[in-house]
Amino acid sequence: MNRLRHATLSVAVSCLLLSTPRESRADNFAVDNSHSSVIFGISHFGYSYTYGRFSQIQGNFSWDNANPAASRFVVAIDAASIDSNDAKRDDHLRGADFFNANQFPQIIFQSTSVRPAQQNPKGNMYDVIGNLTMHGVTKQVTLPMKKMGEGNGPYGKFRSGFFLQTTLKRSEFGMTNMVPKIGDQVAVTISFEGIRQGATGSGSAPAGSGSTTGAGSGSKPEPAGSGSAPQGSDSSS
Repeated sequence: MNRLRHATLSVAVSCLLLSTPRESRADNFAVDNSHSSVIFGISHFGYSYTYGRFSQIQGNFSWDNANPAASRFVVAIDAASIDSNDAKRDDHLRGADFFNANQFPQIIFQSTSVRPAQQNPKGNMYDVIGNLTMHGVTKQVTLPMKKMGEGNGPYGKFRSGFFLQTTLKRSEFGMTNMVPKIGDQVAVTISFEGIRQGATGSGSAPAGSGSTTGAGSGSKPEPAGSGSAPQGSDSSS
């Protein structure tokens, strides 16, 4: 079943990419699941915050350093791969009361535009606008994305990585069960790496250059659950 779901997810991402415009100057990357994380945090009765993750993320993106507006992102998350460190709760979250993963197996984001953020002193922050589909509902969202860096990995493959934190209201995607006892606002932290595919375009720094476009200065982002409340969490629920 897991292999079938994984294959279905791959096909879905590939189909979306076929409809995504490609720019000849951009480099194409495949998301590396083993170096990518999707973490969420949510209020539990206002007593504490519960954190979890999705363990299966796939996608592709094209990135052009010279013209970020030409960049594109398509990412799909396996809804059934949710892990909140409690098997019984995870089964409940996969069910009809929440994600209904059998009917809606994928959470998909497909970008429509990329633009530099207004507050962008280092030139590595971008607003990535696109359509997020979750629980059968599609909404336009703007994701504040930071380019962390790019360069060769330990085995010589050229990589590019990004980081973002945002807040979503689950009720806007039709998941209203147990609101407000279980919080409506969900803090989301995503960090992902892509491995460059095929021929090199002119959109990235040359392999081995170690370029980070001002992002990889050694600072470590704080994941959700690092000791503070999730962004936007409703502690009064």
